[in-house]
Parts: sequence; C-alpha cells; structure tokens
Amino acid sequence: MTEIADRFRRVAADFTLVVDAVDGHAWSNPSPCAGWTARDVVRHLVEWIPGPGFLLGSFGIDTGPIPTVDDDPAVAWAIVRDAVQGGLDEPAVATSTAECGPLGELTFETAVAMTVIGDVFVHTWDLACAAGVDVVLDPDELARQVASISSTPPDVDAAMRTSGHYGPRLAAPTDAEPLTQLLAFYGRRAPT
Repeated sequence: MTEIADRFRRVAADFTLVVDAVDGHAWSNPSPCAGWTARDVVRHLVEWIPGPGFLLGSFGIDTGPIPTVDDDPAVAWAIVRDAVQGGLDEPAVATSTAECGPLGELTFETAVAMTVIGDVFVHTWDLACAAGVDVVLDPDELARQVASISSTPPDVDAAMRTSGHYGPRLAAPTDAEPLTQLLAFYGRRAPT
C-alpha cells in the first residue's frame, strides 16, 4: 500500500463515519458551504469524483451504478469511495497516467492526492457541522493540509478563488490552532 492509498483510506473512513452518523432529518440541514445542505456535501463528492472528464472517468475506473444521493447518500458515497480506493490499491492503476485538465498529465495517485484527499477531508468537517455530528479529524492529515495551504503561492491561491472552487480566505492568527487555519483558508470558521 502506498502512502497516498493509506491517506485516502483514513480520510475516507472518517467521512464514512460521519455519513453513517447523520440522522435522517439532518440531511436537509444547511452546511458551512454557502447554499449547500448536508446532503449536498455528499452529492458534491459523489458527482465530481466519478464524473466524466476527470479522475475516475479519465482513468477508466467504472463505479457501476450509483444510486442518487437523494435516495441513499451512504451507499452512493461508499461506491465512489471504494472505486477510488480500488484504483489506489491496484499498482497498475495507481501509477497509470491520464490528462487531468488544467492540472496536466498526472498519475491516478497524484491526482487523488492533489484533489480528492483535501476535498474529502474538509467536507468531513462540513458534513459533521451540518449534521451536528462530533468528528475528530486525522491529526496527521490536518498537519499536512495546513502545511500545504501555508505554502500555496499567491497566484495559485487567487486562481483557486476566482475559479469558484473556494470562497474568500478569512483572516486567522498565525498562531491559531491548525483546524482554525485550515478552515479560514477555505472561508470557514468553527462554530463558537
């Protein structure tokens, strides 16, 4: 197992725990992502990860039928999660390359590391907040994510925000705890 496969496994397991803990009525609760409900957080991951033209589609990984998130968010997520993990656990797939849009040609595991792990990680917090579920984010991944955002060049940061992928960055003290720093990068604040 590679480091990236292990990282995805841990982050996806945390997201799965939160998905499984969401009370049926909480799926319509608003999330920290403006305009999204708890269900929409899962919908986002289930729709973009396997979508044609990027990631699973680019690497020819077939998920098979996926129920709609409206019908069964837990099963929809599990199918996408398992497809990503299966690709990472298969060396021939993990090291295969494909064109990944603006990111250029990447290996499957590099594409997952660059785009999926961080997205699943921050959306674990978003979903937990929306559903009122307690979550403890993986401390190693949190440290890795904070180090990554701290070294993001200003032009890349600006491009991510103008693309609509991220909201405005919020100010956070340089000595703020890691979760506060990460949330501020994504335009979020922990509830007080």
